Amino acid sequence: MEQRSKRWSHVYRATVLLAAAMTLAALAWGLSAELRASLVQAGVLSRFASNLTFRVEEGANPLARFPRSGPYNERLGYTRLPSFIAALEAKGYVVQRQARLSTHLEQFLDYGGFAVFREKDQAGLEIRDKDGGTIYAARHPDYVYTDFDGIPPLIVATLLFIENRELLDARFPMRNPAVEWNRLAGATYSLALESLGLPSKRYGGSTLATQIEKYRHSPDGLTADVFEKLRQIASASVRAYLEGPDTTAARRDIVVSYLNSTPLAGRSGFGEVIGLGEGLWVWFGTDFEEANRALASESPDAVSPERRAAIYRQVLSLLLAQRSPSLYLRQNKDALKTLTDAHLRHLAATGIIEPTLRDAALSASLAFRVDPPPDEEHSFVTRKGVNALRADLLSLLPVVDLYHLDRLDLRVRSTLDWETQKRVTEVLRRLSDPAVAAELGLTGHRLLETSDASKVVYSITIYERGNKGNYLRVQADNLDQPFDINDSAKMDLGSTAKLRTLVSYLEIVAELHRHYAHLTPEELRAAAAEAADTLTTWVASYLAGTSDRSLQALMDAAMQRRYSANPDQTFFTGRGLHHFANFDRKDNDKVLTVSEAFRHSVNLVFIRMMRDIIAYYVAEGPVSPRVLLADAKDPARRPYLERFADREGTEFLTRFYRLYRNKSADDALSLLGSRVRPVPERLAVVFRSVRAESAPSELAAFLARWLPQGAPGATAVTRLFEHYGPDRLSLADRAYLARIHPLEIWLVEYLQRNQKASFSEIVAAGTDARQQAYAWLFRSSRKRAVDRRISMVLEEEAFDRLHRQWQRLGYPFPTLVPSYATAIGSSADRPRALAELMSFIVNDGVRLPTVKEEELDFAEGTPYETDMVLRPAAGEQLLAPELTATLRKALEDVVAEGTARRLKGVFVDNDGNPLRVGGKTGTGDDLADSVPGGHQEVSRSAAFVFLIGDRFFGTVTAHVADPGVGRFKFTSALPVQLLKSLAPALQPLITSLPENREKSVPLVASGAR
Repeated sequence: MEQRSKRWSHVYRATVLLAAAMTLAALAWGLSAELRASLVQAGVLSRFASNLTFRVEEGANPLARFPRSGPYNERLGYTRLPSFIAALEAKGYVVQRQARLSTHLEQFLDYGGFAVFREKDQAGLEIRDKDGGTIYAARHPDYVYTDFDGIPPLIVATLLFIENRELLDARFPMRNPAVEWNRLAGATYSLALESLGLPSKRYGGSTLATQIEKYRHSPDGLTADVFEKLRQIASASVRAYLEGPDTTAARRDIVVSYLNSTPLAGRSGFGEVIGLGEGLWVWFGTDFEEANRALASESPDAVSPERRAAIYRQVLSLLLAQRSPSLYLRQNKDALKTLTDAHLRHLAATGIIEPTLRDAALSASLAFRVDPPPDEEHSFVTRKGVNALRADLLSLLPVVDLYHLDRLDLRVRSTLDWETQKRVTEVLRRLSDPAVAAELGLTGHRLLETSDASKVVYSITIYERGNKGNYLRVQADNLDQPFDINDSAKMDLGSTAKLRTLVSYLEIVAELHRHYAHLTPEELRAAAAEAADTLTTWVASYLAGTSDRSLQALMDAAMQRRYSANPDQTFFTGRGLHHFANFDRKDNDKVLTVSEAFRHSVNLVFIRMMRDIIAYYVAEGPVSPRVLLADAKDPARRPYLERFADREGTEFLTRFYRLYRNKSADDALSLLGSRVRPVPERLAVVFRSVRAESAPSELAAFLARWLPQGAPGATAVTRLFEHYGPDRLSLADRAYLARIHPLEIWLVEYLQRNQKASFSEIVAAGTDARQQAYAWLFRSSRKRAVDRRISMVLEEEAFDRLHRQWQRLGYPFPTLVPSYATAIGSSADRPRALAELMSFIVNDGVRLPTVKEEELDFAEGTPYETDMVLRPAAGEQLLAPELTATLRKALEDVVAEGTARRLKGVFVDNDGNPLRVGGKTGTGDDLADSVPGGHQEVSRSAAFVFLIGDRFFGTVTAHVADPGVGRFKFTSALPVQLLKSLAPALQPLITSLPENREKSVPLVASGAR
């Protein structure tokens, strides 16, 4: 009985042990199966991933989230989206649509995961025209595999052998590609031994999937700690199951993405190198398509065996260089060669490659490209409009340069009419051919009178008024250089300045209308009698004698005021006496209305008009000129004299600085000595002023050099040394004795002590010296001479006020030349600025923004997608509508009866009826002070600023900058004829249907200023 009991006890225990063993075996088998097949992970993670979604909805998302780091996110602009949005909102754009994340995706990000979605291997700036057609596309990286089947199997096998051998194991379709458990265990074990200070073999635990997460999304593309590694594994695991539990396709996509996006350092002259295809081209000069043909298994005979082996060696080297790209590709290429050789042998030993390929690859040299790949050749002429848009995007977005702009995941809808742009560009490109120029009517009297048509640069911009602003439709020129004539050229355009002058004249008349239109006739007559300027007198007198005091009536009357065109008068302006001439001598004896003078562009009328404008601003200044000039003892005069001294002194400093800059102390003193008459006293004054701490012996040496008879005796030198010391005489006295400008003496002395001083530092240091140099002015008893200098300052202040008025209407430069010659172009202009001035006239005096980009769509198809559009413009009324109506009438008169008559009837509407066309012509020569005693013409420009109908306006220019510019005698008739020649190319745009817009533009300010 006892034996039976023991027997059953053994059986029971054996059964329990067997059951335990079977259970452990089952658990081990299940764990082993899970590690190999990921069955449980597939079910859990695929369900989890299915909830990590996002959708794009109308309006801004106040809870929008954007990544904060990661090379991929930084390159494509995802990290900078908040700053992009803020910058665009400040410039009138609003978020139209934006992505919303699901709750699960937000929680996944909260726990540290990366946003999971189908990421783009290739992205970049895309620009479309107004109709949605792509006109520019920057794709980075340049070379990518579009699918797995396009990758040569040899490359796949090599990559997997090096990095992730189990990735494409077809036996386990649900396998999690983020982890290879044996490698992870080895890496963990290695780290554990290292933490204990024990020797160990280093294992890499990263799969291709986690490597992609690392170099795309981890800060700086690095794994900083264990937590960062867990983020990579978790994100890669979830990303693999986005399409369901079967990861077969996802694992193949991992290979594609890795080869397309692995970072391969950067190269000066090219930038960041991304992906295998770009790496082959940048580092070795190997064409991507050639490499794929050479390594494709189905076409091993596509290239010679030697070339195939050399390409394979390059591919293998790049796959290995990914471990430390800068080290292997830039710093230690020999180490890369050694590593590549070792892997070639190992790959052959394991059967990945044939021994013949191994041997040929070992024999091939790893020849790196000496120079970076050249930029893609393209014509600047054909891309001028696109480049203008890219430059404008740099002003819209906080992006440092075009390189970074082109790499943004951004699609832009511009306002360019690309079909018209192409037609216009094609005409401009052909104009260098004299036969084409003649065919288009550009040759002849006042046009091109030379056969060298290739030297003339033409440009055109056309804008269309719309509900969001002034849309840029065409921007083109035929200059095959990056420089953009329309936006950047500074041109002396002569008569186009008369348009700005006429605007100023009419603005003053409108301002006087506001001041006086409500007064009684008696009050107006009294105001006219007391007025200190001609325009005030005229307006007050006109209003006193008319029953129609409307602004439009006054504008019409102002255009009928008469001015003499006589060129024989001398004008004191710009600190000197000036004579001016008319272009056509037939006008010399005429007295013309403003309207007639504008129609025929008569210079002297506008010189006198500018004189009236400046006189008005002087009279309206803070101090009455009558009072200021009446009493020589008026203390209010001193500040004006001080300003005169400072301004003129600065001009002299500028002149002297050009003489003495970049000279050593001794050379500067030598030059100054050569400019003084060789008289002992004068030379002594100069030397003692410049070298105050010198000794008598040094003065003696200086005199010996410059006096023909040599230095005087020691006693005489000592007397000169003591008598002319700078401590005994003022700067003005020393300059008087030396017969040289005091500021020249001061500058040379200052540069002795401050050789590296900038001009701005010199001007700041010379404030007191400038006042000392003009001390005589404050003591002068010659009231007329002092009054003349005060009048100069008053004139300059008036031009400062005029400049502010011009800047308000788009004038592009920081100063005006303070001379009546500004009325005929001496202050220059830009084509773009003239077009902006014309926009006020087309828009009835309302300032509207210039629009080049209507929509900007960032990160399409991502959880960061943000689509922004420009708001309809809220304009600002800067000019009275009556004033702009008057200007429009004058501009149309120029085309109907004046200098632009050849455009009459050229443009028509949809019914074939002539459109109203207006404009102002202008011609000018840019002169340089490069000829002794005179000027040399260095460029010639002509322009026509125009409006067509109620919607279109712009500028067209012709420009020559050439040593032989004197051969080109064209006038503003040339750009007018060019616009006529471009009419067939422009007509489809002109007759296109306008966009839907409000009948009137909303204003933020009423009335004209």
